[in-house]
Amino acid sequence: MLHLEWCYQLLALLLAATAWLNLRSRHHARAAFWLILALLLAAGHWVLQAEHAGNPLPAQLAGAGVLALAILAPGMRRVDTEEAPLQFRQSLADRLGHRLLWPAMLIPSLTLVFALFGSAIRIAGEPLLNPPQQALIGLALASLVAMFAAWALTRAPASAVVHESRRLIDILGWAALLPLVLAALGSLFEAAGVGQLLARLVGEVIPTASYGACVLAYGLGMLVFTVIMGNAFAAFPVLTAGIGLPLLVHLHGANPAVVGSLGMLCGYCGTLLTPMAANFNIVPVALLELDSPWAVIRAQWPAALGLLAFNLLAMYLLAMH
Repeated sequence: MLHLEWCYQLLALLLAATAWLNLRSRHHARAAFWLILALLLAAGHWVLQAEHAGNPLPAQLAGAGVLALAILAPGMRRVDTEEAPLQFRQSLADRLGHRLLWPAMLIPSLTLVFALFGSAIRIAGEPLLNPPQQALIGLALASLVAMFAAWALTRAPASAVVHESRRLIDILGWAALLPLVLAALGSLFEAAGVGQLLARLVGEVIPTASYGACVLAYGLGMLVFTVIMGNAFAAFPVLTAGIGLPLLVHLHGANPAVVGSLGMLCGYCGTLLTPMAANFNIVPVALLELDSPWAVIRAQWPAALGLLAFNLLAMYLLAMH
């Protein structure tokens, strides 16, 4: 049975190769950053096992590694890495045309297949994919299949896989970690009881007997928390436990499916407004080499506010029916 830890091990190998290439290029801060991250990903499973066994030292070392990443992050300045000549890339694009998109399309397609039917794939009576993790494992497997498909399509040398992966990872830099860190922050806030504290604070500030006020508090709260945390999935458990369930669902009898889905859409509007959502608003700036780090957000904010108004109105009208 495939577990998610295997995916982390493969990712750790890729990051270790990236660290080695940076070390050879004498980019020592980048090499140290990616090597520490590779070690953290590779050792995560053993750290948890040691902690459950009552040995806190591995967890403390992992915490020291995270602090080291924060110290090294300012040194992750963008550097120019060797890229294939423009004429070669243009000739390859002209020869392959739209077939270049096929490997990329394999990733969402195969991920969906694994997420829906992964549990049906069995070897010796056991499922091939660990059922609670089959969507994430499916994403990793789909990425591997897409990599081999792109390799076969372009007929590139084997070394190009590592070198191009290193180039992309170096372009993203520390921003590649923000989605992972911010998602973990949402779970941490919920475990710390922030949702219950938020419910008490909101109950003292807004007229909870007003359905419209509760809709505004939930929708705008999802927007603000997403702007702060950079991830609607991180904001959702905090705001839903603090406002959505106790005030809208339990107090006013609103439909939880409507409240949850439209609340997430309000959070997604916040994603369009914050640099903390690195995968949406910082990574494209780096990949497209835009002049201003705010270029993507400036292009998105009118649509974000319009969608927020629509989602709030839709929640007000539909959640009680």
